[in-house]
Amino acid sequence: MTKLIIQIPCLNEADHLPDTLAALPRQIDGVTSIEVLVIDDGSTDGTAEVARSYGVKHIVRHRTNRGLAAAFRSGLDQALRAGADIIVNTDADGQYVGADIAKLVAPIVGGKADIVVGDRGVRDNQHFGMVKRQLQRAGSSVVRRLSRTDITDAVSGFRAISRLAAQQIYITTDFSYTTDMLIQAGRKRLAVTSVPVGTNAAARPSRLFKSIPSFISSTGITMVRVYLTYNPLRFFVGLGALALVLGSIPIGRFLWFWFLGNGSGHLQSLVLGSAVVILGLLIVIVGLLADLIGTNRRLIEAALTKINRLEEHYCSAPQLPAVRPQVENGGECRPADTAQRPLHQLINQRSEKTG
Repeated sequence: MTKLIIQIPCLNEADHLPDTLAALPRQIDGVTSIEVLVIDDGSTDGTAEVARSYGVKHIVRHRTNRGLAAAFRSGLDQALRAGADIIVNTDADGQYVGADIAKLVAPIVGGKADIVVGDRGVRDNQHFGMVKRQLQRAGSSVVRRLSRTDITDAVSGFRAISRLAAQQIYITTDFSYTTDMLIQAGRKRLAVTSVPVGTNAAARPSRLFKSIPSFISSTGITMVRVYLTYNPLRFFVGLGALALVLGSIPIGRFLWFWFLGNGSGHLQSLVLGSAVVILGLLIVIVGLLADLIGTNRRLIEAALTKINRLEEHYCSAPQLPAVRPQVENGGECRPADTAQRPLHQLINQRSEKTG
């Protein structure tokens, strides 16, 4: 059995959500069941009530607006707890064609991909202006280099994620999850591909950013942060090596004049070069420390993945009835007779049963 959960982050989407829900597919080849998850990110227009009235099975509510990245993280967590084998993320404003969800999940169902991104055809998309098309293409080119993936529409939010990939993705940025996820996926060697999808005309202006300069700066900061998280040694050692080379030039100049017997008049070159060389060495040391921190992060992520799988085991065990607090309050599945027990005892108990 293959369960697909379609998650829809929402912020005051009561007017657009019914049409988006109506456009979602009811059957897809290779998928046994399809369920919908709505993440109400602090809406004040009754978005959650609208979702409930249209029969949405899973609803997560944020009491205040926490942003798109946080809503996406909440959706992934709840979809995994609900047993999703594949998770599709789409927008509530109907930008993406619901029928194209079948295209997104096909590579995952066929075992060919872990993450599938919907390519909106930015180069020729009639719903995008000239400036937006050029910015999208430039940004996607940078993300391709940083993530080592071949994705031509890196900021598309229309994407499908396998359960295995969702368990390994940990979004840490506050602005948006799109570039963060791709860089992580590329560095973790997950299979990432894209499929062409259609788009509808924008129903309203974007709420993710107020202006194009704001979008560029926020996306740029996100890409730099994520890249430095996974490649600190290469960046800082490269920067430090550049400083060492630049610092050696005035030092070489001083030594040249010193051999000629005129070194006393060029001490400023020695001082300047020494300062730049010391700066380069400090940058290299920072890179080594950052690399150690990055290694520690990878170990923590691996531990979190194992903990999540342990929680799934105990939540799904038939002999341990699960107590599920209201999903709308962000509750999580906890087996009744293990809720108050330390995690190390659960791990030890699991080891005894399997060993």
